[in-house]
Amino acid sequence: MNSPNIGILPSDVLDVLAAQLSNESAAPAASRFLRLPHPRTGIASLFLPYETKSEPKEDRILEVQAVAPVNARSWFLGQSEVVADGKMLVMTPIDPVFLLIPILKAAHPQDGSLGSFRPADDMFEEAATQLSKVNPDEKDPSARLPSKDILHLFTLPCVRKALKRACDVKEITPEIVVYRFSAPRLEEYLQLKVARLGAQDVTESSRTLLRKLAMEGLMEDGKEDLLKMGRVKATCDLLSQYIPPDIYSSLLASYDFTKLDAYLKSAHDEATLATVTASSSKGKKTKGEDEKEDKKRKVAVKASQGVDKLKKANISGMAKMSSFFKKAT
Repeated sequence: MNSPNIGILPSDVLDVLAAQLSNESAAPAASRFLRLPHPRTGIASLFLPYETKSEPKEDRILEVQAVAPVNARSWFLGQSEVVADGKMLVMTPIDPVFLLIPILKAAHPQDGSLGSFRPADDMFEEAATQLSKVNPDEKDPSARLPSKDILHLFTLPCVRKALKRACDVKEITPEIVVYRFSAPRLEEYLQLKVARLGAQDVTESSRTLLRKLAMEGLMEDGKEDLLKMGRVKATCDLLSQYIPPDIYSSLLASYDFTKLDAYLKSAHDEATLATVTASSSKGKKTKGEDEKEDKKRKVAVKASQGVDKLKKANISGMAKMSSFFKKAT
């Protein structure tokens, strides 16, 4: 029996999981965990598709992450119930377009050519074959990517809809639609996402982004243009957690951050210079302090010379100090 885990997840998912645990036949087919390549690293990671309760119903996908404490911990749930595993599972929504990136790239020609238009199921089948190949150096079964999970991803309506945001599309007939992965089209979609997430009202609702912009000195008056560029770059950095490094580099190159980079470099250089100056001033001594140190050294030298002279003096025949304190006879 598997040990229980503590998790944070949308309330809509609870009904799906409860149905699964009760073995109800009404449980949606999409309500099972999928092991898919992470869009940034390609490492096998867990995701959970689900359908919202509210109308109109929509299907979404959650990324499953485990937050584990550094030291061994456990959960106390009351009534003497303890969960030995102290980690917490956090399930947060993820854009299906991100999940499509490693799959589309696996089915795309590696020679740099545009490739040909193909039905989506053909692309997913090829990607499933490529990504599920067993690495002879991989000994951990949980690191493998099941082809059935990749193929199941294609059955989700939100994924089929997301294909149009990362691919060129041709409709041969109403029943036959073909696709081809397009890096420019994907970049265009990411730019739209940056514009939406980088809007002032969105960034001001994120403490993480606000703290970053404030630390860079972009929240001060008179730096509105730099602040606007700072929001864009901060948003790109946020998206970098969900896109491959090459696509992230291409996304950054599509913006002109020349002024922002120059400002940040100047601010960094000034901060570094101030730190070095402060450290140097602590190590340096004033003229008065140097004179005091010289006097101390001279006194110490004279004292040591006097001790040496006393050691060399001939004291034979001299009365001892104690003789001066004897009673007179």
